[in-house]
Amino acid sequence: MKYFSYIVQSLNAINNANMSTELNLHSKKYLECLLAGKRKEAGMICREYFKQQKDIRDLYDNVITPALYEVGQLWEHNMISVAVEHLATAITEGILNEFYPEIIPHEYNGKKVVLTCVTNEEHQVGIKMVADIFELHSWESFFLGIGAPVSELKTFIEDVKPQCIAISLSVYFNHKILTEMIDELSVAFPDIPIIIGGQAFTHKGEALKGIAGKATHIATLLELESYILLQNPA
Repeated sequence: MKYFSYIVQSLNAINNANMSTELNLHSKKYLECLLAGKRKEAGMICREYFKQQKDIRDLYDNVITPALYEVGQLWEHNMISVAVEHLATAITEGILNEFYPEIIPHEYNGKKVVLTCVTNEEHQVGIKMVADIFELHSWESFFLGIGAPVSELKTFIEDVKPQCIAISLSVYFNHKILTEMIDELSVAFPDIPIIIGGQAFTHKGEALKGIAGKATHIATLLELESYILLQNPA
């Protein structure tokens, strides 16, 4: 399969240049399935890993997220097309949906979180995983997905009255939009913590400038779990 051979060669080139995420065996196999469009095999890798580890957060952090970051690297370096990137995203979203029954709590603990992407972004898989981790810890997640206008987001937050706002930034060049969102939301809701994260922060620290004291950067889902445990009632 010539196309798949080209993808593997591209992946090796990025690894050799030290530009890509360090991948474990499961994550590398998952990545190869994503790039080849093998949804069934990708799902089998995730189910087998979960069967062994019994930990959704571990699956997300150590298999799915590194592979998706690698897909982003390949796309940024023009080594895969937008169509292939979208295919990888669609396969992953389907797999996340398969695991949701393992996540949904028997009852919520009374805490709520509103989750969204930066306005104008179209990458929502990462923030969907964040929503799942909140649900795993009995929070009620209001996952808005692709960024809504800030004015509508503010109205929604006023109605829901969450204990946390989570915003994802996937594309570094949108960091100014993120800063503007945080400025507006922190003024409107000074008592609601804002957390931020996403692939954009793995490349350039400048994305964090201007938000000190207004939002907390969460780098991994493991860090997110620690944050949630501090917020959860005893």
